[in-house]
Amino acid sequence: MAQFNVNAQRFDPYKNFKFRVKWDGRYVAGVSKVSALKRTTEVVKHREGGDPSSSRKSPGRSEFEAVTLERGVTHDVEFERWANKVWNFGSALGAEVSLADFRKDITIELYNEAGQPAIVYRLFRCWISEFQSMPDLDANANAVAIQHIKIENEGWERDYAVTEPSEPSFVEPQ
Repeated sequence: MAQFNVNAQRFDPYKNFKFRVKWDGRYVAGVSKVSALKRTTEVVKHREGGDPSSSRKSPGRSEFEAVTLERGVTHDVEFERWANKVWNFGSALGAEVSLADFRKDITIELYNEAGQPAIVYRLFRCWISEFQSMPDLDANANAVAIQHIKIENEGWERDYAVTEPSEPSFVEPQ
């Protein structure tokens, strides 16, 4: 029989505010927002001539929606370096795209409230289709400057090797 609840004390779903993003074996600094991971599978309708007046349905192609990462503008240049591999202004003719390494696999890690890894997803063959290096600037605003990248991907999967953590319990002094 399958065991669904390894941690019998956990009844609450995980929160969405503790996460980290990694590529090239390093964590990316300052990521404050990651859009949803979404997969859509087309529906193929068909029917045989002798069937009643209703259609049968089967799965068709699956599409993976782009993921957007946001963070505050700092001196860290990881977003810009990766975006420049897709198209680099001022490069010589025929060298605008870094075909050898413009795609990366990335990892998104979700943590529980205690900071333990709870769920990990890996996104495959990612590349940047949109890069906003600076937001609109407004001298009358009171806000953080945010940059973002839109990451196209060819699929993602959950890392099932990351299991539900045993949550810590504080021992009361006697």
